[in-house]
Amino acid sequence: MNIGQVILVGAGPGDPGLLTLKGKQAIESAEVVVYDRLVSPEILDLIPEGAERINVGKASSNHPVPQEQINQILLDKALSGKRVVRLKGGDPLLFGRGGEELQPLTQHKVPFQEVPGITSAIAVPAYGGIPVTHRDFCSSLHIITGHQQAGKPLDIPFAPLVKTGGTLVFLMGVSALNNICEGLLQAGMDPDMPAAVVERGTTPAQRPILATLSTLPQTAREETLQSPSIIIVGKVCSLSPRFDWFDSLPLKGKQILVTRPRERAGTLSSRLRALGADVKEFPCIETVPYTPCPEMDRAVSQIHTYQWLVFTSPAGVSALMHFLEETGRDVRALGPIRLAAIGPGTARELKKHGLKADLIPPVYDGAHLGEALCEAGPTGRLLILRAQWGSPALTQALDRCQLSYEDIRCYETRYTCPNPEAVRTFLKGERPVVTFTSASTVRGFVKALGEMEHSHILAACIGAQTAAEAKAHGFSVITAREATIDALIQRIMEGEEYGTRT
Repeated sequence: MNIGQVILVGAGPGDPGLLTLKGKQAIESAEVVVYDRLVSPEILDLIPEGAERINVGKASSNHPVPQEQINQILLDKALSGKRVVRLKGGDPLLFGRGGEELQPLTQHKVPFQEVPGITSAIAVPAYGGIPVTHRDFCSSLHIITGHQQAGKPLDIPFAPLVKTGGTLVFLMGVSALNNICEGLLQAGMDPDMPAAVVERGTTPAQRPILATLSTLPQTAREETLQSPSIIIVGKVCSLSPRFDWFDSLPLKGKQILVTRPRERAGTLSSRLRALGADVKEFPCIETVPYTPCPEMDRAVSQIHTYQWLVFTSPAGVSALMHFLEETGRDVRALGPIRLAAIGPGTARELKKHGLKADLIPPVYDGAHLGEALCEAGPTGRLLILRAQWGSPALTQALDRCQLSYEDIRCYETRYTCPNPEAVRTFLKGERPVVTFTSASTVRGFVKALGEMEHSHILAACIGAQTAAEAKAHGFSVITAREATIDALIQRIMEGEEYGTRT
């Protein structure tokens, strides 16, 4: 029997963008993933669809899966020949008990690797504007576990730590905050030493609490501090008001729901997160190419009879490429035909396959695409590849200038409903924003969530047709000034206070 492998992967401190490339590769190749409570949903979404997921998450004083059982799960899965990823928050070998999990593997000669993760001990202070070292303030950094076992005193050498004069970072120390501060004071640390706690660091819910060593416990109580939080003590904490870049991000604290199809949600979601937003993906539609598609088979076989190939979305491009691959062809089957794309997103999808759009309208919608084609003055037929329920605006414009075309439906848009209860909870926040990049995403959203009041939700729409659909369902609406992701993000940053809600 073949023995598998175990890879310990550090998922980082919370921000999914802080996962390492090597960690991402390991997750995407896993057959079994054993993961902790603090791993972000965005990182869990990287797990392959067919992989087994095992949640062994622990909270303070709540260990539903004991450490010994976790060790045994890793061993058993590896001995059964599986490629196992053990996914842990932060870094697996920094107070993560990763070493304990490796011991049984070595005893049974199970191959393993360890992919370090970005530790919260450095990343969380950095996101709170606190550099853990600075030449003007300290010459050392000390990372200490603040975890206190039930009924036992803290086992921390406070006096030597105080003598170092370095920055002190305490992990897992929220419940022992009073004892930590008291221990440092008794060991002779200045009561006015700058100190901080950063709650839920590197996430959109991050909250830094600044004080001094003597006042930090009281301040934390007044602010109802919760875990996970990192405690930092040292002169470098005084830099936070000047260096706190994360809380200054333009969308910090804004809750945004992204409704694009799963395969296209990533770019918008990652860019909104980079601006500080709390983003949840709710792909309430999916695009599915027609297989088989006799109409497209016939059209591609007679591609020389068309002068222009017209796409109204990236999904149309994907459907064509899927068809070519399924039928043993490639882009050479398209010959010298000219290509029209409704906007930059569709043009980028063409470029992925080595194709360049010959025409993009100045305004990215069906009506303007039709007008641009009319102005181009084609002398031959046009082939349109688009969704089952494509907007009539394109063909109406072509009819007005009496162009000859064939309109083929090569894919359908299906409504999906992934975890609607979690979305309803998310939408209970203060003035949430929902992004809509097509009228079908609006319809899919409404269908997935059923009857509910929409007026408290701000719909950020990419174009006029999408905005009209959102208004018809009672949303408050803002509309991008042009139908691009860049313009949509800019409009979200401007919010409702700029101009009319159109």
